[in-house]
Amino acid sequence: MFTTPWICRNCLSRIARPLYRRQIRFQSSTAESIPPALLTRARNVALEHKQLSEKLSSGFDTRVAKQLGAYSPIVNALREWDKANESVAELTSLIHDPSTDAELRSLAADDLGDSRTQLANASQSLITSLVPVHPFAHLPCLLEIRPGAGGSEAAIFAGDLFRMYLGYCNRTGFRTNLLKYENVNGTTEAGLPLSEAIIEVENDGAYGAFRCEAGVHRVQRVPATETKGRTHTSAASVHVLPSLQQNSAAEEDFDNPESDYYIDQKEVKVEVMRASGAGGQHVNKTESAVRLTHVPTNTVVAMQDSRSQHKNKEAAWSLLRSRIAQLRRERREEEMVNLRRSVVGVAKMGRGDKVRTYNWGQQRVTDHRSGTTVHDLDDVMEGGQTLDKVMESVRNWLMERDVEALIAEEGEKQ
Repeated sequence: MFTTPWICRNCLSRIARPLYRRQIRFQSSTAESIPPALLTRARNVALEHKQLSEKLSSGFDTRVAKQLGAYSPIVNALREWDKANESVAELTSLIHDPSTDAELRSLAADDLGDSRTQLANASQSLITSLVPVHPFAHLPCLLEIRPGAGGSEAAIFAGDLFRMYLGYCNRTGFRTNLLKYENVNGTTEAGLPLSEAIIEVENDGAYGAFRCEAGVHRVQRVPATETKGRTHTSAASVHVLPSLQQNSAAEEDFDNPESDYYIDQKEVKVEVMRASGAGGQHVNKTESAVRLTHVPTNTVVAMQDSRSQHKNKEAAWSLLRSRIAQLRRERREEEMVNLRRSVVGVAKMGRGDKVRTYNWGQQRVTDHRSGTTVHDLDDVMEGGQTLDKVMESVRNWLMERDVEALIAEEGEKQ
């Protein structure tokens, strides 16, 4: 009497492969686990990667090598996806083949769950690899915090956000440098409502981490000056800009008219003046404050934090380049969104739209982009782990919007 031999699970796919190839009418349902438009894009990239590799083998070219490096994650992810997809298809074919031995079918069914999990992970990795990396994501960043509508309560809330981000950076190990801090009376005196603050987060990749915070943050609470206990609604804006430090790779593009960071100095009005606020005789006798105005965009930057006019001018130029680069990037994103039409517009989200609400009465924080709501408001305002949860949800939301835009773009090409 013959019995079915024990079969090594690692060999199962090799046994199943001929059966799968004979199953002419079988069509894998898992092929739809990744949008067809993205799969087509990945295969086109793989083909171009192969062509570039052949070109590089005949002679080194820096530009070709750089492009190969950019394509490699996509090619590797596609290879893993093809492997997982083939495995699922083979096992499914084996299970549905009436001529398959019962024990072999049972082994295939046991392995199918793991293979589907691998395919789901491979699909996510492939989609992620296809989404273009934001051009500023690798850079340090500047956080600009200003009060919006709501008078003195908005200025108080802006100060709360300022301390929230400092607390978050201290907890997570981000290095910070306070470039500007000005209260409503034009001084740096502590305890007064905030007029403007600019924090430089010096770590590489900080822009990618804090990009999700850009926008109008709204607060709902009873102000300390409210005698009737009524809840007021105020707002503060947070702008996230790329920081162009001296060691930044972007510095080499300052003189390239095609670069986002390029500014024609003839288009900038430079003014020097005496600084205002505390400072004694130095303030009264020296013109250390600097104001730059980029005439084409009417972008104004003023710096007076240092006693040195040279240092103030250097900081002002760096900030002006950051603002102009961000403005150019936003305009391109807006043009792309308008072109795609079917995609939810994210280009201006974070510049003028309400992105998050902080409700003191309900101890609730709601992000209006990701739809995430948390109820540990105190931990959020201290820059704690609850803020991490909210920020991560928005980063995932931004990734989903990028994927939608990518699918729309591929659809237009096809």
